[in-house]
Parts: sequence; structure tokens; C-alpha cells
Amino acid sequence: MKTKVIPLLIIPIFIGSCIRPSKQSIPEPIVVEPVAVTVENVVARQSFISSLSPNYIAIVQPRVAGYLSAKMFENGMPVKRGQTIFKIDNRRQRADMLAAKAALESARAQAVEAANNYNRAVPLAAIDAISQAQLDQYTAQYRAAQATVQSAEQNLRNAELEVEYTTINASINGVISTSEAYVGDYVGPGTKFATLTKIENIDTLCADVAIPVSQYLALSGRKSFSYNNRDLLSDIELYLADGTKYPFGGSYSFTKSAVASTEGTIVLVVTFPNPDYLLKSGQFARVKTNIGSVHPQLSVPASAVNEIQGVNSVWVVDKDSTVHYRQIAVGELTADNRRVVLTGLQAGEKVARNGGAKLSNGQRVKLL
Repeated sequence: MKTKVIPLLIIPIFIGSCIRPSKQSIPEPIVVEPVAVTVENVVARQSFISSLSPNYIAIVQPRVAGYLSAKMFENGMPVKRGQTIFKIDNRRQRADMLAAKAALESARAQAVEAANNYNRAVPLAAIDAISQAQLDQYTAQYRAAQATVQSAEQNLRNAELEVEYTTINASINGVISTSEAYVGDYVGPGTKFATLTKIENIDTLCADVAIPVSQYLALSGRKSFSYNNRDLLSDIELYLADGTKYPFGGSYSFTKSAVASTEGTIVLVVTFPNPDYLLKSGQFARVKTNIGSVHPQLSVPASAVNEIQGVNSVWVVDKDSTVHYRQIAVGELTADNRRVVLTGLQAGEKVARNGGAKLSNGQRVKLL
């Protein structure tokens, strides 16, 4: 039996010809709205972080030495001018005062005797009953006695002052600090406790407004510094740490004489009334104030400014529809919600109002 060979039919299959190539997805360009950098006539308003300090401080130093006998205040509490805060044992001073009184009485008695001798000698000299030399002697004794009385009176006044100095009163209204001296300590000039404490006047508190020198010269319209900058600041407000606006407005006080070399700033001091002692020395607060007069300022919509960790920036839209990152320095918001631009931009440039988080440097965008 013969085996029949059946030929095999081989049909080639081209796998590649059955798969269609996929199209790569091309991302659509980000659509941004370009807005122009414009010039507006505004007053520059800025915020400054500052710490409050007392208007002035009175150092309490005893004028006489002695043992402290009484401490009549509570640490850190308000005191009034004239209020007794310390007493020094005054027994020695009172003894000196009594001795001065006795010396004055003795001098007055001697002055009476000298006056009587002089008054009797004058008519006797007129009739030549005594010599001119004797009259001169009585006259000298009388004048010396009068001088002795004046000296004794002055010594008594000094002794009375020494007694008064043993009672130490507050010289100003304010908040009194702690004292390292305790009752029984020997205090006064030349001792360990030459200074007892200090009183901070907080009826008015001060805050520093530190303005960069270049900005100060530009906003003030000057080419040199001025020590009177009263007209430079206006509408001064204080905001507390929780954002609360302080109810009393501030006023310009003076300009510090030296430029802060480390920061390159000129420091203007403003004051705020503190009638209810709501503010405390050393407290941090934010001061907002207008600087300079109305003048042209660059501005952009507030939505075009990106702030990350205190750094302000914008995306500048170039003519070829590409965007570039640029840092800027900004001022306050204007009434129409535009941000004042201090440095970093020029009038006529355009910035992206939206899409800041999605943009990258040199990226081409689609303009709205």
C-alpha cells in the first residue's frame, strides 16, 4: 500500500501589517490672559513689622546712701508719678538735720548779739565816744554773724533734703520693673545697688519704620536725607499679632540720626497713644502707613502676583507668546484690587493673570 503525500499549504501571516501605529498625544498649550503693567497715581502704602518700645525710661537711683527699709510696689505693675516706691532708713539724716537746726539757732543768737553791739556803736561813733576802729570791728562782727546765719540756713536746707531723699517717689507714670535690692540692703551712690529699678512710660509707645535708603530717596523726592520727615508718613495704623486693628492712630515722632548700616535703612519712629495700657513694651506688631505723596506707581492685578515663602513673582508674557519667571518687590493693594509694584517690572510689559502654578520658564502659551 502506497502512502499518499499531501502537500502542506503554508500561508504567511504578516503580523506587523495588522497593527496600526498609535498617534502620540500632543498637550494643548496653557491658555493665559495677558494683562498690562499700568501706571496709576497712588500713595505708596506699606507694612512694617516692628516691636513696641516705651516712649522713655526713668532710672530710679537713690540720692543718699542707707539701709533700705521699705519696698512699696509690686513688680511689673503700673505706678503713678509721686507715688512712694522705696524708703531708706533716715535716722542718720534726721540726726544731721537736728544738728543743723541747733547750729542755725546758735548762729541766730550770735547774730542778735552782733546786731545789738553794732546798733549801740553807731551813735557812739557819731559823737566820737568810740574810735572808728572800734566801729569797724563791730560792723565786721555783725556782717560775719549775718553770713554765719545764711550758711547755717543753707546747711539746714541741705539736711532737710537729705531726709526727703530717703523717701523715693516715682518720677513718671509707667510700669515699674523688678528690683534686685531687698529690704535691709545697703543702697545708694557708691554701693552695689546704685540703681534700684526703672520705670517705663507706656502712656505712649514707639515703633520703628525702617525704609530702604533707595526707596526713601525715591518716595521723598529728595537727593539727600532730612531729619524732619513729618510730611513723609500719613494714615499710620497699628495691627496686633492676631490681626486686630488698634483703635488709635499713630503719628510721626522723629528720625533716627544714623542709617542702620547692616540693613541699609533709614529709621523713622512713630508713636501710638496707650491710654488703657492695652499695648505692652516689647510687643511685636505690624505698622501700616502711607509713604510720600500721590505719585505715579506701577501696578498689576493682584491675581497676577504669586507669593511663595515671602517671595513675590510674576510670569512675564513676551511677544513670542512665551512666559518667563521674574521676581518683583510689591507694595500695598490699591482700591481696585491691584498690587503696587516697587521694582522688577516696567510700564508696558505684560504678565499672566492666571495659570501661574502650571507654567514653566520659557514655555509657549496660548493667549486669551
